[in-house]
Amino acid sequence: MQVPLYQAKAEFFRMLGHPVRIRVLELLQNGPVPVRDLLAAIDVEASNLSQQLAVLRRSGIVVSIRDGATVSYALAGGDVADLLRAARRILTELLVGQSELLAELRQSGPQTHGARRGPDADGAGRLTADHAGAERS
Repeated sequence: MQVPLYQAKAEFFRMLGHPVRIRVLELLQNGPVPVRDLLAAIDVEASNLSQQLAVLRRSGIVVSIRDGATVSYALAGGDVADLLRAARRILTELLVGQSELLAELRQSGPQTHGARRGPDADGAGRLTADHAGAERS
């Protein structure tokens, strides 16, 4: 029984849905990278990286290259790099749109009543003193 294309696409994106896998693919965009360099660039345990590389290898997105004792990984094709660039463009457009909306909201008039969050000494959002009492009651 053949899997519908939309289901195959969903499984493909699920396979990409891990931060370590995405980071590996980003690092491989400029060519093969030895596993030791991937480990140095990604803050994970060697066993975790190995598991994620295995998932990418089984899916056919990356290939392993052995040169003596050194194992490197490379993208199996350039389309994955194109996909990562497209994701960057989409995220950039979304964030620009959100920042424009935020600017409009800030210009649209006075804030409504309720607790406001403002920066405190450590820069984290905390209830401001003028509204803290109202929140406790």
